[in-house]
Amino acid sequence: MSIEERKLSPEEKLVRHLSPLELDSEYKRLKSLISYHNALYHSGAFPELSDADFDALKLRLEEVNFYLLKQVPLFVEPLEVGSAPAPNAKKIKHKIPMLSLDNAFDRDDVTDFIQRAQRFLGLAEDESIKFVVEPKIDGLSFSALYEKGKYIQGKTRGDGIIGENVTENLMALQAFPLQLSGAFPDRLEVRGEVFMRHENFAELNRLREVAQKPLFANPRNAAVGSLRQLDPTVTATRNLSYFVYAVGDISADSPAWDLDSDILESLVRFGFAVNQYRLCKTVEEIINYYNLLKEERASLGYDIDGVVYKVNRLDWQRRLGEVNKKPRWAIAHKFPAEKVHTELLGIDIQVGRTGSLTPVARLRPVNICGVVVSNATLHNEDEIARKEVGVGDTVVVQRAGDVIPQIVEVDKSKRPQGWEPFIFPHLCPVCGSHAVREEGEVARRCTGGLICSAQAVERLKHFVSRGALDIEGLGEKQIEAFWQGGLIATPADIFALPAKADDIAKREGWG
Repeated sequence: MSIEERKLSPEEKLVRHLSPLELDSEYKRLKSLISYHNALYHSGAFPELSDADFDALKLRLEEVNFYLLKQVPLFVEPLEVGSAPAPNAKKIKHKIPMLSLDNAFDRDDVTDFIQRAQRFLGLAEDESIKFVVEPKIDGLSFSALYEKGKYIQGKTRGDGIIGENVTENLMALQAFPLQLSGAFPDRLEVRGEVFMRHENFAELNRLREVAQKPLFANPRNAAVGSLRQLDPTVTATRNLSYFVYAVGDISADSPAWDLDSDILESLVRFGFAVNQYRLCKTVEEIINYYNLLKEERASLGYDIDGVVYKVNRLDWQRRLGEVNKKPRWAIAHKFPAEKVHTELLGIDIQVGRTGSLTPVARLRPVNICGVVVSNATLHNEDEIARKEVGVGDTVVVQRAGDVIPQIVEVDKSKRPQGWEPFIFPHLCPVCGSHAVREEGEVARRCTGGLICSAQAVERLKHFVSRGALDIEGLGEKQIEAFWQGGLIATPADIFALPAKADDIAKREGWG
């Protein structure tokens, strides 16, 4: 579907009325935003946007680029995806770039993709294309190189051109072959996805909780952080899994493959793990399998965030080629965020480091995409008022981007008798100080400052965190324990802790 054909939101429709200078400014703003959120996503940090919101940013950038090119024909800048390697990681260039896929969000997008391929190939309307249809793993992309059947090098996707050296780390993957079997070519580069199964993710977080370490937000974050460890022995303890789905650089003695499915079958014979796939040739078959996987995703034991469709004939793949660093012969059909109904049991008010009062919904525990959710963000008091949320309501919950639980709406048809709207407090629930909201701000803040224990503790946590002094072994739980025990009250007290070593050693778990 072209930019001009796409149904635009009211905000997006404004783009076509912007001047070249305004378009250039919007382009730079969006590029900066996308780069920031890309870095969060590919580094394994906690994402701040849902997949849908991030995709909306990219769509708007494409539209701005489209109209900027119409008004300033010499302007052209490729739309970047992925994330640059970490500064302290050894970098390796991909001999053949690792491309990203364009996205489809509904049946119309899938139909458009197929029809574009048919037109480009010059096929008749009744001449069908057979597709390889496979789950889209929500993990970290990698490539692995083999010489004479022996594994010699591994790297992450990175920005598609340059990745990080993870040669030793890949060796720690479950059932990852170090020596190929069968009739393999002299040089073979395979491409795949590293991920963490739900059971291994749960066990990893259980052990981290016992060790009083921060928990991973989801299996993808855990997989990304584990594979990119500078110490491969840490990766080896994380029980990572993988699937391969394609080949990259390959020597001339490779098998005479005609189909993408032939490659997948050969990869299995070489000793690789390959995910399930199905061959489909009509939109109906494709959508039926998409809907089946959407229903079964919670029972797979690992996370998928959509389905990938690839033209099966390799000669057609070569003819279709790529545009804007994305293949014309493949597309990713993303899943919508899963929504479930549950009861709102209560609303707690948390006080942050800056004194902001943040409402958190306490929910009757519910399973969403294999994760039990009992809390969800309500953002601020305006959001509560807008959604008319009250305790006892039946609410619709989703994990934004399959990550952050949030309340989407209230099912007012199930509202209990005697229901009352939630009244946002004007006093700090921790210290009782006035909580005020300055003009133009969405946050209501406690005015207690350091007399508010919540603010004091949160500031101490921030002081020792990775983004500040990065004091190893002194995490959130230790800070809370030392505060409650009267050992620290200000950042300066932290540096006096060695003098209290005897007292600390007598405490349970500190001997």
